[in-house]
Amino acid sequence: MAELTTTKLNAESHLLLDQPLLRMPYELSRRNQKTAQRYVENGTKDLLTTLAATTKAATKSASPDATLTSIDSMISKMQGLKRKLESLHEEEVKIHRSNKARLQHLQHLYEVQSLVDVKYDEWSRIRLSRLLVDYLLREGYSQSAAHLAASQGIEELVDVDAFVACHRIEKNLREEQSTTLALNWCRDNAKELKKVGSMLEFELRLQQYIELVRQGHVAGIGDVYMDGEADGMNGVSLGGAGGETKLVEARAHAKKYLSASGDFDLLGRAAGLLAYKPWDDVEPYASLYSSSRWDHLAHLFLTTHHNLYSLPPRPLLHIALSAGLSALKTPACHSAYTSSSANASSSTTSVCPICSTELNELARNVPYAHHTKSIVENDPVVLPNGRIYGRDRLRLFNEKIGTERGWVRDPVEGVKGDKWRESEVRKVFVM
Repeated sequence: MAELTTTKLNAESHLLLDQPLLRMPYELSRRNQKTAQRYVENGTKDLLTTLAATTKAATKSASPDATLTSIDSMISKMQGLKRKLESLHEEEVKIHRSNKARLQHLQHLYEVQSLVDVKYDEWSRIRLSRLLVDYLLREGYSQSAAHLAASQGIEELVDVDAFVACHRIEKNLREEQSTTLALNWCRDNAKELKKVGSMLEFELRLQQYIELVRQGHVAGIGDVYMDGEADGMNGVSLGGAGGETKLVEARAHAKKYLSASGDFDLLGRAAGLLAYKPWDDVEPYASLYSSSRWDHLAHLFLTTHHNLYSLPPRPLLHIALSAGLSALKTPACHSAYTSSSANASSSTTSVCPICSTELNELARNVPYAHHTKSIVENDPVVLPNGRIYGRDRLRLFNEKIGTERGWVRDPVEGVKGDKWRESEVRKVFVM
């Protein structure tokens, strides 16, 4: 009876990790529906306006050719709207097919009654593949993720296309230092971003302003030297037309996109850029000119994207590993005497997952395991090398190998290892 209790499957606890599995298709479907609604509203409005103008012109005895041209224009617009809606319909069918596959995947879990069932092993392998694909996508290995999903037959259980589009915009910000794709994404999701109070679009517009000011100052320097060379003034001039034009554009840009933010402190710093050059090492203007702002924008976009689509900020694989690592972690795992290959001061060869090089940092911030039963040997003692044994086990081992009375050896190292006096062995108190 006890064994059945411990192996019984609790499907609800598994779904805590699988919530993003259904959230992403829902958000994609909702965005698809909003896009279709916008196309229909704009197309209908444009069509009715054109129809009213055509009807009015026809009643005034306009030429038949003009009326037919207007009707052809309306037909062409309707055909364009039809093509857009057909494309959205195909995407919607794909989303519904993916959603159905994910619901069936979760339903299979409810059909499994025990953790020792073979069906649970099969389901777990599929979930592990999903977690690996999610991790690869978040790390930017899109092709590897797509190949893994195809080889495991789980294309409809992962969101490869969505992450590929996300990383394309991130790369455009971080590497190409362009705001074009990110602003297009903000325009497509304007209502949702406004609802959550996102500052992403404002930060992108601010970066556009910074680049205009930067170009203005750099162009101004070029104009100065060109004018100075022409006038024989050794690089001294009263102004530069090209640089001034860029600064005028920057002021107009700030008035149009930044003035409505209400953040007067930031607006003051932005205005100060007009007086300070990119090469002036003066804060806080030097930070605004810094190239690290592109990394900040890329990170802000990823955070906003994941929040908008209800995706966790960390890879699902890390979350799953953290839960398992927490069940194994003890205070000794990150101590100076930990038994690990990652610890240069350790002479042991145990392979503790917490102490391993790969998982050590991931496990550093997870809570310690809560054990209701102690697995420590009776009357534990610690040797000078940091290893802990029960006193009786240590005594029996040393009697067996014939260690001199009053001395002890480490059971791991055996007769070839160091030996210590019994007075050097300290008692361990379990807290």
